[in-house]
Amino acid sequence: MKGFRDKAVASKCCSKTTTDTPNRSLASLSSEPGSSDTKLSKGFLWSSLFASAFSIFETYSESPACEKKARNNGWTATVKRVVSAGSMRRIHDRVLGPSRTGISNSTSDIWFLGVCYKISQDESSGDATSSNGLVAFNEDFSSRILMTYRKGFDTIEDSKLTSDVGWGCMLRSSQMLIAQALLFHQLGRSWRKPLEKSLDHDYIEILHLFGDSEASAFSIHNLLQAGKTYGLAAGSWVGPYAMCRSWESLSRCKKEETDIGCHSFPMAVYIVSGDEDGERGGAPVVCIEDASRHCLEFSKGQADWTPILLLVPLVLGLEKVNPRYIPSLRVTFTFPQSLGILGGKPGASTYIVGVQEENAFYLDPHEAQPVVNISRDNLDADTSSYHSNVMRHIHLDAIDPSLAIGFYCRDKDDFDDFCLRASKLAEVSNGAPLFTVTQTHKKPVNNSDVLGDTGGIRENDSLGVVPMGDAEGYTNEDDWQLL
Repeated sequence: MKGFRDKAVASKCCSKTTTDTPNRSLASLSSEPGSSDTKLSKGFLWSSLFASAFSIFETYSESPACEKKARNNGWTATVKRVVSAGSMRRIHDRVLGPSRTGISNSTSDIWFLGVCYKISQDESSGDATSSNGLVAFNEDFSSRILMTYRKGFDTIEDSKLTSDVGWGCMLRSSQMLIAQALLFHQLGRSWRKPLEKSLDHDYIEILHLFGDSEASAFSIHNLLQAGKTYGLAAGSWVGPYAMCRSWESLSRCKKEETDIGCHSFPMAVYIVSGDEDGERGGAPVVCIEDASRHCLEFSKGQADWTPILLLVPLVLGLEKVNPRYIPSLRVTFTFPQSLGILGGKPGASTYIVGVQEENAFYLDPHEAQPVVNISRDNLDADTSSYHSNVMRHIHLDAIDPSLAIGFYCRDKDDFDDFCLRASKLAEVSNGAPLFTVTQTHKKPVNNSDVLGDTGGIRENDSLGVVPMGDAEGYTNEDDWQLL
């Protein structure tokens, strides 16, 4: 029982599974009875217990011993039937309360990955003749690529794991952010998923890149391999900083593999971190000189500027986001370059894609689906499992303070526009900027740091990797850059 209890506690990271739930207004959700402290303690114990059982069945399904126990143990078979029948979500709702879904009755604008949707009073009251804003937002939301837990893929190296249920939510959230960057690059921000087949070839190619096998360039198999330097391992939870660095490593690796050049990441990757003096702590600094060097390296000296992906890992508090940062977080979604936020609830990563007042809309990876590997030539493929029209939201002050913000700049003009917006945002942040912008460093810079050398880990770096057997460390991850 001690071992089972330890595994249950460890499973609080990324443990829930989700299915579509009816829309509910914020007003109806805010009046639920009971103490929040009581809910948290009971919810944690029950959620951990059931999630632990779920993760055991999903991740160790290949073990003959486990299969024999499942056949011979009636209790085990019963729990497995409950899980497969979709009852886990109902249990989760009873213990923790239902997920907040849909759009509130607010008439405030929705900012969604750099696009503003006007919501009028008539629209929020259901006037179909003037609901263009809501309709357009729904089309945009449902066109974003969703990555979720998958079960039944090839084992990850020697781990015997055939599912990422219970531990892969940060990897899946990061895949969503990267997939949106590729969508914006290949098809533009205005692209929407066609309602009828056939599908865009570039869209299918992007989904193929994220298949769950080593043959797909940006699969979790290859991401874990590329992130070994930063402590990534199958079955372990990882923080945003290590996740960002792992994508930097993977994109460089794929670019250097000439035999699969068509899979290379089509943009430079710049991890924005540190301060101008190179010390731990302080707001990250977007150095224009560094960005230029990344583009030059990416093009191997052939171009002064290339498309570039900026990832900004942050820690905005200890247990909760410091309220002084929330206004700035909201404003980042108004940037045309916005790719959203890699973060979510404490210990359960999601992909935050938009805001309305104090609420953040997100795509949730915590639904276990069968593995789907899409061929790059199959323009009639069923891609429904990669999209969702369920608009889940969370209050901004409830998100995990450890997060990463993403931006995609198509060219130098786009980057200059981003820097201008970021500088203005820092100026009005009342001394609490998320990050700042500078032309050059004030002192010599180590080129291996600028270019993201992954040859080793600095002694004092906190990477935020938490084995599933140790559930008490995740709240302190990434404290190297506490603002």
